[in-house]
Amino acid sequence: MSEGFAITAAVLVLLWGISHLIPTRQVVAGFGDIGPDNRHVITMEWVAEGLAFVFVAVLVASVTWSSAVPPAAEDLVYRMSAGFLLVVGAWTAMTGARTGVIWFKLCPVIMAISAGLLIAASVV
Repeated sequence: MSEGFAITAAVLVLLWGISHLIPTRQVVAGFGDIGPDNRHVITMEWVAEGLAFVFVAVLVASVTWSSAVPPAAEDLVYRMSAGFLLVVGAWTAMTGARTGVIWFKLCPVIMAISAGLLIAASVV
């Protein structure tokens, strides 16, 4: 059961990370006529968040499927990853989710669900 929770969270976070990376060009273009420095910073930050989500997903899946990882380390990875996702979700709720963009409103929900699954995986 623990493995199922962890892998479900990893898949959600992986898909959310990929969904950040794919439309990067369109997201940056949506800011209109901005200078090259601002375009580079927005691109960097958008891709960095997507890569962070992909990393968390791969890390969770790796410790879940590895027989070499002690249970205590596995639980620590789940809890630390959940904490990270909750912080990102809270940050998005205070910033991007206050816009009219539906994807920014979904992010805190997806992060909270994924964090909940990881916490459940660490206690089951």
